[in-house]
Amino acid sequence: MAATTTVKEHIWIPLPDGRRLAARMWLPAGEGPFPAILEYLPYRKRDGTAPRDATTHPVFAAEGYVCLRVDIAGTGDSEGLFDDEYSEQELSDGEAVLAWLAAQPCCDGNIGMIGISWGGFNGLQLAARQPEALKAVVSVASTVDRYADDIHFMGGCLLSDNANWASQMHAYQTRPLDPELRPDWRAAWVERIETLPFMAADWLRHSRRDDFWKHGSVCEDWSAIKAPVLAITGWADAYVNAPPALAAQMQAPAKALIGPWEHRYAHISKLEAHDFHAEVLRWFDRWLKGEDSGAEALPDYRTYMQEHFNPTKENKPRQGRWIAETAWPSANVREVVHHLGQQGLLQATADAGEAVVSNPASLGAVSGYFCAGMRIDNELPGDQAGDDALSTCFETQPLDAPLELLGRARVRLAFSVDKPVAQVMARLCDVAPDGVSQRITYRGRNLCHDDSHETAAPLVPGKRYEVEFALNECAHHLRAGHKLRLALSTSYWPIVWPSPEPVSLTLHLEGCALILPERSVAEEVAAQAPGAAREYPTYEAEVTRAPSGTSNTYEEADGTLVLETFDDYGAAIDPVHGMEVGSHVAMRYAIHPDDPASATFTSQWRFTFARGDWQVQVDTDNLMQGDRENFHLWRKVVATEGPAEDEVCVKEWRESLPRDCL
Repeated sequence: MAATTTVKEHIWIPLPDGRRLAARMWLPAGEGPFPAILEYLPYRKRDGTAPRDATTHPVFAAEGYVCLRVDIAGTGDSEGLFDDEYSEQELSDGEAVLAWLAAQPCCDGNIGMIGISWGGFNGLQLAARQPEALKAVVSVASTVDRYADDIHFMGGCLLSDNANWASQMHAYQTRPLDPELRPDWRAAWVERIETLPFMAADWLRHSRRDDFWKHGSVCEDWSAIKAPVLAITGWADAYVNAPPALAAQMQAPAKALIGPWEHRYAHISKLEAHDFHAEVLRWFDRWLKGEDSGAEALPDYRTYMQEHFNPTKENKPRQGRWIAETAWPSANVREVVHHLGQQGLLQATADAGEAVVSNPASLGAVSGYFCAGMRIDNELPGDQAGDDALSTCFETQPLDAPLELLGRARVRLAFSVDKPVAQVMARLCDVAPDGVSQRITYRGRNLCHDDSHETAAPLVPGKRYEVEFALNECAHHLRAGHKLRLALSTSYWPIVWPSPEPVSLTLHLEGCALILPERSVAEEVAAQAPGAAREYPTYEAEVTRAPSGTSNTYEEADGTLVLETFDDYGAAIDPVHGMEVGSHVAMRYAIHPDDPASATFTSQWRFTFARGDWQVQVDTDNLMQGDRENFHLWRKVVATEGPAEDEVCVKEWRESLPRDCL
């Protein structure tokens, strides 16, 4: 690849107000101008994403695209200060970057955006603002609704990753600027640390779906996106709902692709790698180059229909097959109502009687990590049988024939509770004849919220309520002889932060049902599955400490259940600029089964940087805990310089916030 492309390791992009953003550019061989691909992130193009960037942008540049990787303001070596994710500053700066790139002699004015997670988000968000040069988007592991389907809330329930992700971003944003590029690095570094937003508190302050979350949620106006969108994710990822929603709702061309992947680009998946490059190039060749690449003729929805395998927290390939739906929504999928009854899932008529849902606050021990792909390993959901045993379950008889699910199952509940704040967690599981239970999909619902999640109110104990909510997207084939199980619980730790008190939830079964998206086809269309991953260039860094990770669950003397994880991302010397960068993180989740208010999350991040005589270390500590009325958050940063670890900046933040029906 190196022989056919030119790399500009560092360029400055001027903004209208005088600030400059740091960027890296790959240029194709030959005479331009060329179409361009932009990736716009806060993760440091100089070291943070450099290894991943090396596997993508040189490939695209070799195929005739100018590629630009830009650091968001206040991150990496870019000037300015960081304010929040997907802020007005970030998006307006993004529009300026697109205009700047379109005006460069190397660019023909046609630009596509690509990105996973953050870059997938802001690609959609910028498309909704309709900048002239943005002609197509490849959005990976993203969301269309920042409140409903991000790392903060789920169904109005607070995700523990609101604190976890905030702690990671805090660690990321306290990293130093590179002295080779920023002579003012030390003063700018201290200013960044001193002015960093306390994001865990800022996000928690907006516990309902208000204007804060509507900003950047493209579902507010589907018609605003005019650029064609290819939306990709994996079933092991947390972000599974956006691709089918975009395919179903967008007026501009949109295609959905969901494979057996975690939170990674498909070509570097640890579960099963596929040819991500071909998917991207086919899309951009059509919409940026105007070629007949076959992108328009793709089925609306291509996906990997999973099957039962021995679920384990370790990375391992999925089992299943590729399928496709020409149109989405599909006539091949129909909703079938299964009533919840004393004898299980009954398809015929509603059943009378009651069932009680009450479980230890620690339920969820095999839930896995919310967003698999961020840790080294040991992050996938395992056999759910132990959690099922603590839940209230409704299941079918062993199936006489296979059953396929494609879409979003819905749960309808009539209920009453004994406490003013309550939530319910619903899991669908594929149970093998030997009893091994594999999670198909899940989702929580804050029972204090209305359907819009804009209003919340305490529940009246003993009063009858009704609620209906959709679980996350799924594609799953249950074999004959297996059972489908609906497991209900009032907690799901550590993925979801529990309600403040133990809750007993009474189901009034005549009003309870499971609505399944059952798929049946007379003849399958060609799946057009992604091919095996092609060869791609890699970053030949000198590894000075190999990555490693551990995960340990144990019970303390008083019965508190603890999950401790340690991820050492290793250390390596960059082959281009010679900086050695290392990092690790330790996380701890703890809860007493009898006291949901005892839930606690802590994390400790360390980053080290060195080049020649220059040496920097940054340690960040984070804590979230609560009581029955409030949440309490704390964080600290210690930044040091030199072999003696002389303190450069030490700062602490504390904040307490009311639980607001959480």
